[in-house]
Amino acid sequence: MNSRILIALPLAAALAFPALAQTTSQDQSQPAATQQTSSTSTDYASGKQPLQPPSREGFWGRMNPFARKRYVQRQTEPIRDRVNELDELTSANGKAIKDTDGRAQQGIKLASDKANEADQHAIDAGNKATQAQQTATQATNRIQTVETVVNNIDQYKASNQTEIRFRPGQTVLSKNAKDALDEMASAVKGQRGYIIEVQGFSSGKGQTAIANSQKMAESVVRYLVLNHEIPVYRIYLVGMGNAPVGTTDADAKSKRLSGGRVEISLLKNDLEQLSSNSSMGSMDQQQQPK
Repeated sequence: MNSRILIALPLAAALAFPALAQTTSQDQSQPAATQQTSSTSTDYASGKQPLQPPSREGFWGRMNPFARKRYVQRQTEPIRDRVNELDELTSANGKAIKDTDGRAQQGIKLASDKANEADQHAIDAGNKATQAQQTATQATNRIQTVETVVNNIDQYKASNQTEIRFRPGQTVLSKNAKDALDEMASAVKGQRGYIIEVQGFSSGKGQTAIANSQKMAESVVRYLVLNHEIPVYRIYLVGMGNAPVGTTDADAKSKRLSGGRVEISLLKNDLEQLSSNSSMGSMDQQQQPK
């Protein structure tokens, strides 16, 4: 009996010493943990304080080797709840980040569309400005052309000249004379800004020569009006009689010709040029894109 007591006492002392040491270390660590908790920030992701270690229960404290299932569940339930809260918080943060990214992408796309639209408006404005500049340039050129034509409206320049000869006392046109008149008339068909000057010359003296030159000139005018439908107001006729014929040599004297002749001169001004420029301007406007 005494021997059993002696064996049990050392065994009980050996088991009690670790429990006493554990309790003492726990009591010493609690003030430090409390101080550390109070010194840290209270702003946590879940909005709650960190989990505290469970209190000592029973003889074995937190290291009870004989803990039951209910005890384990009671100890792990706060941890499980906190993990679930963190999962929910992570999911909410992920959703918020995704929504923010979607709104950012939408804003970027809207800004890009606005920029592209502004670029297109700028291109359209540049094209319209270029067209306006071209129109203004064409208008300036046409105005200058009109001014030139108006200034030279009564300035006629010789374009073509034909001479038809008649035998003495004859006023009928020969075949060669008609061919020459046909060639001149075909050059002015459908044109504007021209006049035809017809001067008749005849040998002889006084009123007789003037009358003969007038008849020869009238035969030329009659042929142009009847056969080529040249308006009468474009033809100027004059009978020069036996007036001397001028020469290109300044030192030579004017000479008189025998027989009769008619001198036809085609004179033009810049009115035809203005008509051509107007037609070209109209064609350019039609070809320009709307």
